[in-house]
Amino acid sequence: MQISNVQLNQPHSSLDIYHSASDVALPAVVIIPGGSYQQIKERDSERVAITFATHAFQAFVVRYPVLEHRDYQAAKMAVAQAFDYIVEHAAELDVNPDHLGVIGFSAGGQLAAAYSNQLATKAKFAALGYPVIKPTIDDRMGVKTEDVSQLVTGQTPATFIWGSVNDDLTPYLDHVNAYAMMLAQHGVPFELHEFGTGNHGIALANKYTGIVNRNRVDRHMSRWFPLFLEWFAEVIE
Repeated sequence: MQISNVQLNQPHSSLDIYHSASDVALPAVVIIPGGSYQQIKERDSERVAITFATHAFQAFVVRYPVLEHRDYQAAKMAVAQAFDYIVEHAAELDVNPDHLGVIGFSAGGQLAAAYSNQLATKAKFAALGYPVIKPTIDDRMGVKTEDVSQLVTGQTPATFIWGSVNDDLTPYLDHVNAYAMMLAQHGVPFELHEFGTGNHGIALANKYTGIVNRNRVDRHMSRWFPLFLEWFAEVIE
């Protein structure tokens, strides 16, 4: 695997590339980490990228503006530029653009949902982990966002969503349920897993992410990843 980083035109933004040499073009996932715009969480970024790489995905991580540079609109622009770069360089990156999607965690889930609903989106699928959907924690994050459930249309790509009933930062009714309802109303294919264990910010929920996440591990909630792979094989491939 060759790991590199390219700067995006959006200031304070870049794209981490986890390129696996391949004889064929592979599916690819653009990962948008959480971190409340305060940091890019390792638990949601490189460890998720490497895990996807072991399952024959090309993987990418968007590093959008955080801390004093945090800005929701700037972050959205960074995500769009990342997709443009990947599609433009698909051949050299061994990416199949028809199997290119986005996955976001928490605040990154809101950005992933926003990008998947853009008219010119290049995402063919979306995966949202305990996502922020409504702007209920804008004050806490220090940004002005939007209710991304209101962006859903009949053209929104197939979406996989997971969360935990124990999540009190992005409670189910206000966030995951609100988005799933809009997907259902617009006839968008989706799969939803709201686990009875786990919590917010748990990433892969296994030991690999737990060792950089205060040992937060949950065997049951970690099932989201193999469930996603099964869903992907049925919906995309």
